[in-house]
Amino acid sequence: VVSAVTASLRFEGCLNVDLVEFQTNLVPYPRLHFPLITYAPFVSAGKAYHEALSVGQLTSACFEPTNQMVRCSPVDGKYMACCLLYRGDVTPTDVNSAVQAIKSKKSIRFVDWCPTGFKIGINYQPPTTVPGADLAPVIRAVTMLSNSTAIRVAWEKLNRKFDLMHRKRAFVHW
Repeated sequence: VVSAVTASLRFEGCLNVDLVEFQTNLVPYPRLHFPLITYAPFVSAGKAYHEALSVGQLTSACFEPTNQMVRCSPVDGKYMACCLLYRGDVTPTDVNSAVQAIKSKKSIRFVDWCPTGFKIGINYQPPTTVPGADLAPVIRAVTMLSNSTAIRVAWEKLNRKFDLMHRKRAFVHW
């Protein structure tokens, strides 16, 4: 994920994204600053695909809970902004049609008080993998940083666990 976010600083692409742009485009108010991070595709080395996923399939996969770095259901919340960072064999035309398809889906909800904004970054350097690791090399990938109200569920769960441990006085006297 860090590699994908910083790829535009290190490599050339047709739509590079500056780190300052993340804050500008994802955070409408200072108190709404907990990004929900998604990466696609996760392809295991043992089950590597023989055909590559299309840009539309990758973009749709970003809105699937199985590809999120935090366990929460995007159906429970609404998106305020999304930043899609593509790497590899990707064209702006394919990205635009994929984003239009996402916007037209009624299952993905956006807040009504903020324009449905997508920030797009395209970098031609394909994603790298560690040789011998569990992930198979792919020709294209996407990382999505989104500002979603669904992250609230994860924070509530963490808060409950903290309260439970604090009531038991666990780790208080370290």
